[in-house]
Amino acid sequence: MRLITNLFIGASVAGLLAGCKAGGDYQGLEYAPNMYHSVAYEPLSQITDKDAGTFTNALDNGRGEFYNSNQYNPYNMNMRLPVAHTVRRNAYGWTPYRGTNDSTGLRLANKLVNPFEASPAVLEQGKVLFETYCKHCHGAKGGGDGKVAQGVKIDGVDHSMYPGVANLRGDAYKNITEGHIFHVITYGKGLMGAHGSQVSEEDRWKIAKYVKELQKN
Repeated sequence: MRLITNLFIGASVAGLLAGCKAGGDYQGLEYAPNMYHSVAYEPLSQITDKDAGTFTNALDNGRGEFYNSNQYNPYNMNMRLPVAHTVRRNAYGWTPYRGTNDSTGLRLANKLVNPFEASPAVLEQGKVLFETYCKHCHGAKGGGDGKVAQGVKIDGVDHSMYPGVANLRGDAYKNITEGHIFHVITYGKGLMGAHGSQVSEEDRWKIAKYVKELQKN
C-alpha cells in the first residue's frame, strides 16, 4: 500500500513539474498575471503594433502585451515634448543649472551663492544626503577615509582601493566655496564622477552647505 502511495505522489509531482515548462508560443501558466505584467506606459519606448506580444498577454484586453503607445497623445507618443520656448523649473522655481563643464565654468561657479541658509533643518538634510551619496568615498566626517577609499578585505584579498579621494577637511579644500562644491558634484572632477543626474540641484546645495559645516569641526 505504501508503495502505491509513493508511486502516486511521485507521479503527481512529476506531472506538476512537467506542467511548469514553457517555450515557443507557449509561455506557461501564470498565477495572478495582473500583479507582474505592467500596463503602464513606458516613457522611453514606443511600440505601435497592437499585436506585439499577443501570445504572452494574459490580461484579456484584446491586444498584445508589448503594445505601449498612448492613443491620447499626438502621434501616439508616451513622452510629450515640452512647449516650444519654455524652460523647466523645479519646485523652487529655479531653472536648470547652466554652468559649463570646464575650467571657466568651475571658476564662475566659485561666485555662486547657496540659496539655502545654514538652518538646522537644511544641515540635517545635508547630512542625510552626504551619508547617502558621499560617505562611502569621503568618509563620515569628510576625511577621505570612506570604505571605497580604504578598500575592504574579502578572504584576505583587498578590494575597491582608490587612493587619492579628497580629504574635504584638509587645508587644500577648506577655502573652496559652496558654489565650487555644487559644481563638482554636478560635473565631477578628478577621481569623482558626475552626480548631476543622480542628485537634484536643491540636494546638491544642501550637501555643499553640510560640507562647509564639516570643515568647521
